[in-house]
Amino acid sequence: MKINWKVRFKNPLFIAQIVLAIGAPLLAYYGLTAQDLTTWGSVLTLIWNGVSNPYVFGMILISLYNALNDPTVSGLSDSEQALLYERPKKESK
Repeated sequence: MKINWKVRFKNPLFIAQIVLAIGAPLLAYYGLTAQDLTTWGSVLTLIWNGVSNPYVFGMILISLYNALNDPTVSGLSDSEQALLYERPKKESK
């Protein structure tokens, strides 16, 4: 499995996908909104509770898989072309 992590983390959309892949299952399972997380302690408690719960942890793994997967190639790897990128490719018009 080869993924061009350096380029992916230069893309703000990818970072947002990862945050949502972790946060959405946690908030949904525990019936919370982002407004309920008013201290770092509450955030860390929520994350610990989610990791400790096999069902929630499984949902987070599935969400992360969906955020990482590129449906244009087989498997979880990036394409050979994408592995050569130094920064995210811009759409040509």
